[in-house]
Amino acid sequence: FVPGYDAECYPETVRAIQAAGHEIGAHGYLHEMVLLPKEEERRRLQLTHDILTGILGRSPLGWRSPGGMKSTETLQVLRQLGYIYDCSDKDADMPYVLRLQSGQSLVELPNNTYSLDDFPFYQHSRTPISEVSDQWKAEFSAIYAERGYFLHTVHPRSAWGSGTAARVDAVRQLLRHIKRHRDVTFMTLLEIAKWVGDNSDEFEEVQA
Repeated sequence: FVPGYDAECYPETVRAIQAAGHEIGAHGYLHEMVLLPKEEERRRLQLTHDILTGILGRSPLGWRSPGGMKSTETLQVLRQLGYIYDCSDKDADMPYVLRLQSGQSLVELPNNTYSLDDFPFYQHSRTPISEVSDQWKAEFSAIYAERGYFLHTVHPRSAWGSGTAARVDAVRQLLRHIKRHRDVTFMTLLEIAKWVGDNSDEFEEVQA
């Protein structure tokens, strides 16, 4: 997930990420940490959408709130822009369908803010890397035992997240741990969202 301003400043980096096979979603314009007035929010959502579309050659289809906040207006604008999923909420262990007031829907792909995110460990609690690595492996093993959904969040900034050599290695260790398990499927968020949309009867539906 890339903020519009960052993409605007470093378009070649964004293209390199895309060329490496990674999905790119929208993440605000200036990584806004507040809920904006409706018209300004609409303007920035459109602005970032246009920036990423111009750089990628195709429109992003997923969005994550940079500050964790959104409203029914946010979701309506995202749907109007063609987004099919949101990845902002922290309220469930499995994906679900958001039914909007317009009658349209978005897929919600919840992310675990604390136990599967590098930012709280490294920025707030200053947890040693070895303990973070063990925590992630333990979370995966428990979710795997329940045949669940594992969404891991990392930040490339060295101060905030996994942007140092040792912290990157912790991510590598986690991936090796996951790959040692049978019947695990690695998917982009867009692939998961399309799968949920195609099998929506199997997932909970929530009125947004």
